[in-house]
Amino acid sequence: MGKKKIWKTLQGRILIYNLSIVILVAFIGSMGTYHSSFKRSLEMTEQSMEDNINGIAENFFVAYEEMMNIILNCTGRSSMDYGSMDFADQPSAKKQALINSTLMSDYCAISGYGSYINKLMILDKNGNSIQSGSSPGSKDDVKRLLETDWFQKEAAKTADEYYLEVVDNPFFHGKGQKLIPIVRPLDVAGSNSKEGWGFLGFSTKLFEEELKRADNKDTLIVTVQDGTVIADQHAEQFETESLEALTEQLLTAGKSSGIKRKSIQKEECLVAWSRNAMSGILVYEIMPIRFIRNQKMLLISLALLLFASCLVVGLGLSVLFSNRLKKPVALLIEQAKKIGNGDFSGNPQLESEDELGEIGRGMNRMSRKIAQLLEKSVEDEREKKNLEIKMLQAQINPHFLYNTLDSIRWIAVIQKNASIVKMVTALSGLLKNMAKGFNEKVTLREELKFLEDYITIEKMRYMEMFDVETEVEDEALYAARIIKLTLQPLVENAIFSGIEPGGKNGSIHIRIWQEQAMLCISVKDDGVGMTEEKIREIMETPQKRKGDTMSGIGLPNVDQRIKLVYGDAYGLTISSQVGEYTEILVKLPIEYGNEKK
Repeated sequence: MGKKKIWKTLQGRILIYNLSIVILVAFIGSMGTYHSSFKRSLEMTEQSMEDNINGIAENFFVAYEEMMNIILNCTGRSSMDYGSMDFADQPSAKKQALINSTLMSDYCAISGYGSYINKLMILDKNGNSIQSGSSPGSKDDVKRLLETDWFQKEAAKTADEYYLEVVDNPFFHGKGQKLIPIVRPLDVAGSNSKEGWGFLGFSTKLFEEELKRADNKDTLIVTVQDGTVIADQHAEQFETESLEALTEQLLTAGKSSGIKRKSIQKEECLVAWSRNAMSGILVYEIMPIRFIRNQKMLLISLALLLFASCLVVGLGLSVLFSNRLKKPVALLIEQAKKIGNGDFSGNPQLESEDELGEIGRGMNRMSRKIAQLLEKSVEDEREKKNLEIKMLQAQINPHFLYNTLDSIRWIAVIQKNASIVKMVTALSGLLKNMAKGFNEKVTLREELKFLEDYITIEKMRYMEMFDVETEVEDEALYAARIIKLTLQPLVENAIFSGIEPGGKNGSIHIRIWQEQAMLCISVKDDGVGMTEEKIREIMETPQKRKGDTMSGIGLPNVDQRIKLVYGDAYGLTISSQVGEYTEILVKLPIEYGNEKK
């Protein structure tokens, strides 16, 4: 024989088992590391997004405050003389207007946002104005401004909570340009102006350029209070409808800032937002979580390194430990071979102080015991041969009985006695089946065939005094297995206790069906019936009634056999009505096996 394959040896199995444990531990450890690292990366990303969006929102708020300061300075400073804004024929007034315009320009320049201020204007209802800003002025500017549908609404807002809005630029009509207006009424002590306002309109480019400076390839959106988008970056990654729905949710959220996970277009994303309570400006950032998972290659490399390290260490330790077991195991194998070859002498080297030594002591004891048994076996074999001779002398071959019955059957055939043929054939079948034992399990089909032979004999004995009808509700039940000689005692009881005492013809109905996981068998006769006392007597008396019976198995024995094999939940019950019927119901668990052909 060739060398045994390594994985079939004890040493090989120890190596395989240890490596399996190592691989399992390494897998769990690497997965834990991966998920922990991913969770940490997610937390860091969330914090970074919050910091980023809060920084952008803070810059927007600073710009908002600067714009409000400019317009409030222009509309509320007493140093600016707005006594009369009719500059047509008043040189001094024109000079003051120039001074005021210069001062307004200084306000814009000092703020740092002058390049975004499209128009800064002081105006009255008569069409007079003082202007500054990046957009050139026109004598029609006041008229265009006052004719807009938003001017009066903006003038009615309070300075403490001034929600910004995006409107069409009235000074560039038809060009589709947008600006964000701020309108405040004049509040200058000593002003002779009956009705005047300050107007500041700044460009949405302020927000666009701020987003460009903060660009990190994520989607950035800036909206005003009504949800109108004033600036965005990489918004094309998502559908407009999805962004509109998200904007509405954030504008109505209970918190003014935060970060949460949202499913957008069936993709899990992180959304960080900040909403300013004074300006109504909402800015939010969207980042798909799959961007974070792109870092998983580093984690996979770490997991592979952990796997490799554990495998090397585990393999080394496994080889070390298995080698220490190799020598005593080899001695045990050698001793087993000696025993197999008929050498039953012991080996003291096997009896060490560990578990393997205990096995060695057991093998030595076994060797001595086998030697003793061999000596006894020789003597027993001699006695056995003498006993076999005696048994053969007293033995009657069962085939002799079958052959004799067969000869009788053929004589009856020759003499044309069909009754004898039928009865002998049935008796032969019964004897063959009974010779196989009482406790084996057979299919329902085999049990019914055995019962058919028994009924054939009894019907001839009783001159066709009864009829038997068998009903199996499902063909599949024929393959169900039951204890042999379960049905014969039931039919025997129906004949001897039900039909025979009545002295007239009767019928026996056998019904077999499945009820959930149980096989149910009903044997019902229309004989004399019995009282409750009689039923209890029959079921409580273990001996079978006296009489010329076939199997010698009574109803209590059938019930006991079923309970011993299947449990107390199964067995038989008897119901009866005196003068009308007796029914025996048997319940067994459904059990299938190979049906004999």
